[in-house]
Amino acid sequence: MQRPALVIMAAGLGSRYGGLKQAEPVGPHGELIIDYSIHDAMKAGFGRVICIIKPENREIFEERIGRRHSEAKIEYAYQRMTDLPEGYTIPEGRQKPWGTAHAVLCCAGMLKEPFAVINADDYYGPEPFEELYRFLTTPQQQNGKYQLCMAGYRLVNTLSEKGTVARGVCTVDENGRLTDIDERMKIGWTPDGRIADMNCEPPKEYAPQTPVSMNCWGCPVELMQEFAPRFVRFLDTMHDPLKSEYLLPEVIGALLREGRAEVTVLPVHNKWYGVTYREDHEKVVAAMAALTAEGLYPEVLK
Repeated sequence: MQRPALVIMAAGLGSRYGGLKQAEPVGPHGELIIDYSIHDAMKAGFGRVICIIKPENREIFEERIGRRHSEAKIEYAYQRMTDLPEGYTIPEGRQKPWGTAHAVLCCAGMLKEPFAVINADDYYGPEPFEELYRFLTTPQQQNGKYQLCMAGYRLVNTLSEKGTVARGVCTVDENGRLTDIDERMKIGWTPDGRIADMNCEPPKEYAPQTPVSMNCWGCPVELMQEFAPRFVRFLDTMHDPLKSEYLLPEVIGALLREGRAEVTVLPVHNKWYGVTYREDHEKVVAAMAALTAEGLYPEVLK
């Protein structure tokens, strides 16, 4: 079996690298969060890396990321708003990109092997890449359904101390299979130290160990055939032509409801880091410095 590829959704990062809070350096030598993901994936055994970017960012990506990872084969796929099926045009006034499932669709023709999909601006840690690699290189049950996996983080390990966050709260059955993802947009700490969805009245409380999705998926290459026809369906039925997005969790959720996919949830115990709020940046920098000092990462990533 071919070594799986790592697909990184990075088209949302700004053209002036470092201009967005998510793209600010966090490592001791200017490393970005994406650098740690590439390092961890290569160490776990992944083959090549495909970064989905805006075409105008190619040069800066190669300068800031591609040349840092001498042992990784980094390729680029482009996500453009004009990448639409024949006969479709961008709705007048739309500025928002088409979403994460559209980003994966932009890799069509490049993937011949199973693949993992992650966000560029989330620090996942080594554990999920090891688990994803193990799943994607192990023969799965042949029952006519797509066999996917998802890194399931503990909710308590994914929160910000600076405010609320959006999280995909997962329901998992007794066999460790995903049965539902409930996208909640405002989860955070209550004044008395509980975790709750602040969009509910009264706030809906969640247990700290509740599994959540951080957009870290493992997919068979056959899944790619689903994205193009479902994008057409999305364009034909989207509620808001200016803001609706074609999202990866919604595609996978639809396949689950149709009985055409199974998703194994891989429990992840390490902490997630991200820059939801500008004030989170210092915490991420401190965490990367500590992990480097502990020997988890070399002083200079390569």
